[in-house]
Amino acid sequence: MKIDLTPTVKFEHRHNGPSEQDKLLMLEKIGVSSVKELIDQTIPKSIQLDKALDLPEAKSEAAFLKDFRKQANKNKIFKSFIGLGYYDTIVPGVIQRNVLENPGWYTSYTPYQAEVSQGRLEALVNFQTMVMELTGMELANSSLLDEGTAAAEAMHMLYAARKKDKKKAHRFFVDEKVFVQTQEILKTRALPVGIDLVVGPLSDLDMKDPDLYGVLLQYPNSDGEIIDYQSLVDEAKENKVYTAFSADLLALTLLTPPGELGAEVVVGTTQRFGVPMGFGGPHAAYFATKDAFKRQVPGRIIGSSVDMDGNKAYRMALQTREQHIKRERATSNICTAQVLLAVMSAMYAVYHGPKGLKEIATRIHGLAKLTAQGLAELEFEQVNTNYFDTLKVKVDDVQQSKIRAFAISAKMNFRYEEGYIYLSFDEAKTVKDVKKIVDVFSKSTHHSAHPVDLKPFIKELSMEFPEGLERKSTYLEHPIFNSFHSEHEMLRYLKRLENRDLSLVHSMISLGSCTMKLNATTEMVPVTWPEFGQLHPYAPQDQAAGYYELFQDLRNWLSEITGFAETSLQPNSGAQGEYAGLMVIHEYHKSKGEDHRNVALIPSSAHGTNPASAVMAGMKVVIVKCDEQGNIDIDDLRTKAEQHKDNLSSFLVTYPSTHGVFEEAIREMCQIIHENGGQVYMDGANMNAQVGLTSPGKIGADVCHLNLHKTFCIPHGGGGPGMGPICVADHLMPFLPSNPLVKTGGQTPISAISAAPFGSASILPISYAYIVMMGKEGLQHATEQAIINTNYIKARLEPYFPILYTGAQGRAAHEMIVDFRQFKSVGVEVEDVSKRLMDYGFHSPTNSFPVAGTLMIEPTESESLAELDRFCDALLSIREEIREIEEGKFNAENNVLKNAPHTAHLVSSDDWKFPYSREKAAYPLPYVKANKFWPSVRRIDAGYGDRNLMCSCIPVEEYAHFEEMA
Repeated sequence: MKIDLTPTVKFEHRHNGPSEQDKLLMLEKIGVSSVKELIDQTIPKSIQLDKALDLPEAKSEAAFLKDFRKQANKNKIFKSFIGLGYYDTIVPGVIQRNVLENPGWYTSYTPYQAEVSQGRLEALVNFQTMVMELTGMELANSSLLDEGTAAAEAMHMLYAARKKDKKKAHRFFVDEKVFVQTQEILKTRALPVGIDLVVGPLSDLDMKDPDLYGVLLQYPNSDGEIIDYQSLVDEAKENKVYTAFSADLLALTLLTPPGELGAEVVVGTTQRFGVPMGFGGPHAAYFATKDAFKRQVPGRIIGSSVDMDGNKAYRMALQTREQHIKRERATSNICTAQVLLAVMSAMYAVYHGPKGLKEIATRIHGLAKLTAQGLAELEFEQVNTNYFDTLKVKVDDVQQSKIRAFAISAKMNFRYEEGYIYLSFDEAKTVKDVKKIVDVFSKSTHHSAHPVDLKPFIKELSMEFPEGLERKSTYLEHPIFNSFHSEHEMLRYLKRLENRDLSLVHSMISLGSCTMKLNATTEMVPVTWPEFGQLHPYAPQDQAAGYYELFQDLRNWLSEITGFAETSLQPNSGAQGEYAGLMVIHEYHKSKGEDHRNVALIPSSAHGTNPASAVMAGMKVVIVKCDEQGNIDIDDLRTKAEQHKDNLSSFLVTYPSTHGVFEEAIREMCQIIHENGGQVYMDGANMNAQVGLTSPGKIGADVCHLNLHKTFCIPHGGGGPGMGPICVADHLMPFLPSNPLVKTGGQTPISAISAAPFGSASILPISYAYIVMMGKEGLQHATEQAIINTNYIKARLEPYFPILYTGAQGRAAHEMIVDFRQFKSVGVEVEDVSKRLMDYGFHSPTNSFPVAGTLMIEPTESESLAELDRFCDALLSIREEIREIEEGKFNAENNVLKNAPHTAHLVSSDDWKFPYSREKAAYPLPYVKANKFWPSVRRIDAGYGDRNLMCSCIPVEEYAHFEEMA
């Protein structure tokens, strides 16, 4: 036997589930002789790419990590004192290892199936409780994307909630001391919906202005000053003006919370609660408000309800507020949050507890105070009267220049503005850092020969806030925040919650339109490297050379994959990408003197974010019909495009369609839009079926967003983080989004979409790694395998279930819709099938979207043939269980589907009242016995939870019993 010294294991063979032998068996079952035959039957020939992608050859996992480590080392980690909402933090090792680096946490999906999501839901309730109690508010959601967009959501919500006598008011005042990146996003979001945004000093604020409906304040403000806003809030209430605060959550452990001042909304970031800066993200923003606004709150709210046995259980509450239901009537387009980061920050609070958080905040304040005293000895004037962590030091131009040079030499970054240097402290800083700062300032003065002795100041440090600023109220008194302060107990708590969640570590999650594919370990490894995690987004560019190299490569590769000219990495979710793309289109029309173009044509089958994003972008939504085959009605599209040709802005199309079909007439659709003066926006949700085979540019689109958390392997993380970069044709390049502090975007850009210049930069290495290790051939093979896997499932299921829509030659794309409506005649609903799948160890596919009473199934390329067969076997077994009802063996009200899911507590109970066996309930197929996942609660009563909304931790008197049952 000859020895081959060439490495043979390609990464694509680790990523793609089926082996080559399995692939042949699958193609035989599908009824084709080759992959090419299947692709030709699935994707119209007219839009197939005629050449391979111009991308690098694949690297092995070991080679990638070796080379990427060199690239990471081009980033320089300086001590950051820049602040502006981004702070260094210490991630507790037990949280980093067991949450951030743990696939049991990061591969789970949004908790729409609450019975198999109880661990994550409890963690999010902890997050909401933490936010509510620290802000002093009555209600909080389970996170938003970043502080800037959270502030924009507050502006929108308060605008929508104006009372009768303020219904015509359209002016929103923003204190000029609000973070500049937040101001920029408010500017972006205000203009399309007719809000008159006014930014200025508080001295210009006229509360009696009849057009004024709301005010936004930063607490502490961007200078670091803490202002007592009580009289301002009181005056606002007298004049029926809403007040919103953008507040530092850690500072609120020491300061009077805005809720106690009377604020209507409080927003901010939880980044400094144990989440690395990551060059801008991802971080979980928070949004807290009063109970009166619960029907208008953006994003997701987690509440408690009861299951079929009356036991407490968590679920997503008040979902009728959300864009997937309200569509063009939605006041927000939020479709993802920052769940994984929200979990981290909540667990940081659980681990440290109220006492620990206060100690951290007090020490930070002490470091700032010690520095101020040291600088005073050098005769520098610190101008903030009251401050938490940030000093504003007065300097002349010569001093500033000298200090900057000495600081850089000492590997420290300060914030510089004309006449001032700002120093912001955080929990990662020490007295040693204070000494270095004082030394740097000393070198610019005549005092340099006499070092400042800080020891006397250290002994006398005390916290002294004025009466109106110092917090008197208690917080985080629930046992959750006072029980797990040792690492061993914290580890067990995290594992206890993890074990209540079904994730990709257990089984396939075949959610249509959600692409739950492998998040490979090697892709994830660099995320926690300090060279990517510990950089401030406004650090000097020469300190982030590794990042900028990554950005350039990724922009080039994504542009090549989509067939477009340029890419913006800024949008930090798919919905943000939609909004960004539509705003770019609007700016393009404006540049041609056609600012009036405001009609968006949207198919009736579109994702709910499409119409919601269009409305937020100031557009009028016109719905285009779909025909009986699920395809866009070309005649209706043409009629409406011609009808609105004078005002047509855009056509939003998902391709392949939401129905899982490569529509033959896609190029004709794009041509119709262009002939009538519009632009084509392609929703990138289904890009997993395009890469390497066709592209948005090839079909004739002008712009698309890409869900990097789908097609390009960033984990869903239980509902976030996400990334939604937009790729554009040449004529749209000049309008890509900018940032107020870092040069990004085109020559005549729109204003910022997200707070950080490159969105959630620290998770971009995941997609970068995926592309590098798959290479151009591997990416194409992944797309082909996704299509094979779906058509294999289709071939196995279609003798037993109707498959709703297929292409012209009877093929599905990477997903398909299975119809269960026929079983309504015997009382079986699609929800019953979803819940019964839990007993088989599977998360349900997408339920009742885009067609009620159906499941939309997308297996992805990373699932093996064995796993696909297990899933098919489960559905076919459920079909036989339905047949038992059809044949009268079990009645329509009391059967194994209606009572699903079955918990271990139920199955092991002495009281068994069901007409089927315990074995049938718990172990319906042999494979289940070997790897049983037990739902921790039975089917949850959604209506009860909405009627009795409670979105904080279970009351102390019920908590012990709840833990026992769970």
